[in-house]
Amino acid sequence: MNTDFLKYQAQTSPYPLGMEVSHAVGSYIYDTKNKKYLDFVAGVSACPLGHQHPRVNQAIKDQLDKYSHVMVYGEYSQSPAVQYCKLLASLLPAPLEKTYLVNSGTEAIEGALKLARRTTGRSQLISCHNAYHGNTMGSMSVMGFEERKRIFRPLIPDVDFITFNNEEDLQKITTKTAGIILETIQGGAGFIQPHNNFLKKVRQRCTEVGAMMILDEIQPGFGRTGKLFGFQNYDVVPDIVVMGKGMGGGMPVGAFTASSTMMDLLSHDPKLGHITTFGGHPVIASACLATLQEITETNLMAEAMVKENLFRSLLVHPLIVDIRGKGLMLAAMTKSADITNEVILKCQDKGLILFWLLFEECAIRITPPLTISEKEIREGCDIILEVMNEILNKNI
Repeated sequence: MNTDFLKYQAQTSPYPLGMEVSHAVGSYIYDTKNKKYLDFVAGVSACPLGHQHPRVNQAIKDQLDKYSHVMVYGEYSQSPAVQYCKLLASLLPAPLEKTYLVNSGTEAIEGALKLARRTTGRSQLISCHNAYHGNTMGSMSVMGFEERKRIFRPLIPDVDFITFNNEEDLQKITTKTAGIILETIQGGAGFIQPHNNFLKKVRQRCTEVGAMMILDEIQPGFGRTGKLFGFQNYDVVPDIVVMGKGMGGGMPVGAFTASSTMMDLLSHDPKLGHITTFGGHPVIASACLATLQEITETNLMAEAMVKENLFRSLLVHPLIVDIRGKGLMLAAMTKSADITNEVILKCQDKGLILFWLLFEECAIRITPPLTISEKEIREGCDIILEVMNEILNKNI
């Protein structure tokens, strides 16, 4: 491992994987010794078109030759951002029509929480236990995992929590509630899908009491679940939808979208109700536009469902107790955290990149690029099964 990496770059854990990256293309990442690794993680769902996708790269290069940053967000009309927001509006159900572009998913969450309070004039926010919405102070306040946030308290007040898929808890949403924020599919908790029309029941309750329904699509969004956004699988429309990760085809970006009536509230009383210097950056917006066009103009979303079925048919093993998730947002559940750790680390040694989920220690993250081929899926699953057989035989 590069010692300068450890010495000069702040770390997020005591034991980073530390691969020294040389280059990446398609579904593969190469290290500085030119060993190639099949990527089943896609930058934690941030690279839906794989690495160095020609359409995205060309869009970035073309925009660089025109202009880069010229003015803080929302003052100048810059074609890439305008085109992107217009296309996005055409693909979203009414009344989701106006988009605020920011720099990351967690910043988009911050904007969405502010918008819910600004719209309703209320303060209470509701989230879910084991929810993850980002790591800034506001986003952390609606994180439903006390162990990760205890040391950073005090956080923002007037936040309550419910259990995902628990209908009885919906009575906590009242006329004092500004908004409830949910991951359409819970990510860090273990890729848990809503069931029994849970999201529709949340929608109904929010409508009854005048609270805003905020759906976090940072992981499920942009084709990963077979639809452009995960909520489109569940016959529900939120008041605010939050996006990030796969939105930029590997570039850093986030956004939140709502009705024009709601979004316009951020422009007055006070003006500059939300502000960002680099949001809507023309180079990033060009990458977003190319990514969205590629996802919606091809069969990638439909193919995600076919590829899910292939994964499920191949990953049958005594050490796998369940496969959660939808489309290419999958988690293979093992019998213990120790097994999961061993599988992930040994697969990397054999040239396959897997990863963990934040809170569910038994889960193996499988979120490859949407562009992954059937051959590559089979190749990667063979490695997983090989490693699992080694573990199983060792323990017999």
